[in-house]
Amino acid sequence: MMLSKIQWTVEDYHQIVKTGILDDRPVELLAGDIVTMAPEAEPHAFFSSEAGAYLTRLLGDRAFLRHAKPITLPNQSEPEPDLAIVQPLGREYLSHHPYPENIFWVIEYANTSLEKDSTIKYHIYAEAGIPEYWLVNLRTRELVVHRNPRGREYESRQILQDGTISPLAFPDITIPVETLISA
Repeated sequence: MMLSKIQWTVEDYHQIVKTGILDDRPVELLAGDIVTMAPEAEPHAFFSSEAGAYLTRLLGDRAFLRHAKPITLPNQSEPEPDLAIVQPLGREYLSHHPYPENIFWVIEYANTSLEKDSTIKYHIYAEAGIPEYWLVNLRTRELVVHRNPRGREYESRQILQDGTISPLAFPDITIPVETLISA
């Protein structure tokens, strides 16, 4: 017997969220599947919070930093990246979460979620055209920078443990890699 599963649209997902059924469940919509999010261990919470605070100070009014909040993508996905650096559209976000065209780049911190973040989310972000996806591997203390989406892949991949990085959207800003991966 073959089992089939229901593929949810973003609209379906929003309706389910409105009912309150998922209120006590940490979930996100990934490629039409409602997926449980792993709980954040202390290092994950610490590093993503510290990086978020640093980037907020660094970027000022040029961008808005969303911490673990939804972004709406056209591939039936509404992930909640640890950090999404988006256009500062203010009250416009009362009517919708950021769309791909509003997103400068996303950052995921991964330990127990490493497989999901380096495969499923990687493909979702590339397919949606997110220009830059930074994955912080907490196991190896590496920053994996994916750039230039094409289809379900990124054309460029760089692994950093030190040095500096400048986001594509803000080439005049230099970020020490250590601020993202170490205490």
